[in-house]
Amino acid sequence: MTRSWNLAIPFGLCGAVLATGLFLSGSPWDAVVVLLLFALLAAMNSPLVFPRSVGALEARRRSAADGRPVVYWRPGCTYCLRLRLRLGRDARRLHWVDIWRDPEGAAAVRAANDGNETVPTVVVAGRAHTNPDPAWVRGQIPSA
Repeated sequence: MTRSWNLAIPFGLCGAVLATGLFLSGSPWDAVVVLLLFALLAAMNSPLVFPRSVGALEARRRSAADGRPVVYWRPGCTYCLRLRLRLGRDARRLHWVDIWRDPEGAAAVRAANDGNETVPTVVVAGRAHTNPDPAWVRGQIPSA
């Protein structure tokens, strides 16, 4: 599944344009600060922060085989980012589905959340949990 850069690229371009304007107006330090801020925003909204997404069908199949939870997420979601960062390296042990890239994943989230695309939605043993505590999610990951 391809990765979506729809939010990261505009952040990077806006930062570059603003920093160039500040630099040309004689404020090089302000330009550096603005460029770093927008680079941070671009990085936080890039798909690189999240493990590679798989389709909803593949995620369910893998979860049934190894017992690991499925996380439905979307780029730009602060709650998804919070979950990802608080899980640390354990995040790579989960199956991630980007609902903006997978219509079936979006449908699964809507079915679990009364028609709303509320993310992160974590499915453990067939049961959906909306915006769960990261410590609880970590506890649901089977030991290797």
